[in-house]
Amino acid sequence: QVQLVESGGGLVQAGGSLRLSCAASGRTASTYAMGWFRQVPGKEREFVSAISWSGITTQYADSGKGRFTISRDNAKNTMYLQMNSLKSEDTAVYYCAAGGPAYGGLQTDQKDYGMNYWGKGTLVTVSS
Repeated sequence: QVQLVESGGGLVQAGGSLRLSCAASGRTASTYAMGWFRQVPGKEREFVSAISWSGITTQYADSGKGRFTISRDNAKNTMYLQMNSLKSEDTAVYYCAAGGPAYGGLQTDQKDYGMNYWGKGTLVTVSS
């Protein structure tokens, strides 16, 4: 089992930056791909970014390319999302996720990249 806890959300002005963190617990946490998803009330959850278990492979939604950077520190069992040049449309609850086959690649053909462990989310509000 893997437990995920997000932190770092908050209120920021448009153009500002935030760094989200996701602390993972569980013996196998570092063997899974991890990712960030977000959801606005009344809308479907959407993919933001994902990173392989090794940290070598990353993917981003078009909305975050050039502005967001995903990273992970397996020694600390923590994943990060650095968000720069934030826009009002980035306002959402951001969820951390993990899963897929241990030591596997990003499951790009699976719903939610095959991730089946989820945190409770952290709210990011960008004021214009």
